[in-house]
Amino acid sequence: MKYSAFLAGVLLSASALSPAFAQEKDVTIVLGEEPDLMEPCMATRSNIGRILLGNISETLTELDVRGDEGVKPRLAESWEMTGDNTWRFHLREGVTFSDGTAFDAEDVKHSFERAESDQITCEVSRYYEGIDITPTVVDEHTIDFTTDPAQPILPLLLSLLTIVPSETPMEFTREPVGTGPYALADWKPGQSITLNRRDGYWGDEPEVTSATYLFRADPSVRAAMVQTGEADIAPSISAIDATTDMDHAYPNSETTYLRIDNSVAPLNDKRVREALNLGIDREAFIGTILSEGTQIATALNVPTTLGWNPDVEAWPYDPERAEELLAEAKADGVPVDTPIELVGRIGNFPGATETFEAIQSMLSEVGFNIDLKMVEVAEHEQYYSKPYVDDRGPILVGAQHDNSRGDPVFTMYFKYDSEGRQSGISDAKADDLIARATAATGEEREALWSELFAYLHDDVVADVLLFHMVGHARIGNDVAFTPTIATNSQLQLAEVGVK
Repeated sequence: MKYSAFLAGVLLSASALSPAFAQEKDVTIVLGEEPDLMEPCMATRSNIGRILLGNISETLTELDVRGDEGVKPRLAESWEMTGDNTWRFHLREGVTFSDGTAFDAEDVKHSFERAESDQITCEVSRYYEGIDITPTVVDEHTIDFTTDPAQPILPLLLSLLTIVPSETPMEFTREPVGTGPYALADWKPGQSITLNRRDGYWGDEPEVTSATYLFRADPSVRAAMVQTGEADIAPSISAIDATTDMDHAYPNSETTYLRIDNSVAPLNDKRVREALNLGIDREAFIGTILSEGTQIATALNVPTTLGWNPDVEAWPYDPERAEELLAEAKADGVPVDTPIELVGRIGNFPGATETFEAIQSMLSEVGFNIDLKMVEVAEHEQYYSKPYVDDRGPILVGAQHDNSRGDPVFTMYFKYDSEGRQSGISDAKADDLIARATAATGEEREALWSELFAYLHDDVVADVLLFHMVGHARIGNDVAFTPTIATNSQLQLAEVGVK
């Protein structure tokens, strides 16, 4: 049975950024999720990064997602390797934080050590797991990073490290201080967040003077707010609402999937994991709940990522085979009737609730006992990241993973290594491939990542990989903004023009 009818029942061109404007403007941006924290070291989480990253907090380097410059300078002006395992970064001079203090190498060292500290759990640290990185201050505006193993793409890795003053304590803050062009002016939890352009920024002055962020879970409401002039930008609306000349599709680096906890019965049986994959009609979502152009995923990274393996074939929809596999496992004593909790994140993407409801229905039809639980982002993290509860039952975590930086190193350790913070597997061969690929360069690096993609999909059946997503944004008539592959993780106000 195809599910197009079921999904249809559930739910009834980019403008170029003008180079210069004479006007200034306050803008309103409406988002689907309110941040639970305003902490710079958590800015790799999309609901936080869209507000902080590049606005309040800056990084040493940044990836050029609007051109072909690759890794560009931000707070670091240049860098070079001084040895097989050491990179030296030359920092920008004359930079100050929003509290007036000067930026220097001690701030960079403290920011890295704070991100890695076990006193707080910073999201960014997951990207450095499996790598021993030591920062050493050379002088006021020079810092070395020594790594073990060698990291040929360390400048790209450091594009995620948000810099805070060295006085910042080893605890989460509600009042972030950064070197960016904006400062936090007001935060009314449950209502709004306001950023104001600040004086003394080292770079070009943005046109947007102030930005107010509002939060509405319903994507149709977000779209309507821009339509009526209540908001200027809604960076994530649903495909069914994207019907006007104010709406723009954009490439999306998000991959939607179900993370399987491979250690708990019945999910520790490969046949059960195969049945999960065979029991979902992925094609039925495209053009109904999800946009035309959505791709079926065969890896947790998008096809533009280094080492992506085109020979890996997507799981077909085969409910009969799924039922057979469950029957075989049950005959061997696998407790396939055990209730499995499917945990989804409210507002994670347009149509998230409807997507997980449909998946619950599909998996129930082939014989699974699925309980759906939709939760807010803070509660979702308790299921998604270690330490996992010791006496937990079987859990599928519905999530999205964003890797817009083009290399699987931003994914593979923390998602699939035995020690990875969000890994649902423990597999010696996967661990070895991840370690070797992380340290490799050139064709060897590409080949090892490609081998890992195939191994995880075909041999381990680590996850239920679902979709490479397509984003839609509604942009008001008074602003000029072109969304990019990075828009789901950050929205820099400096890239918003005023008409």
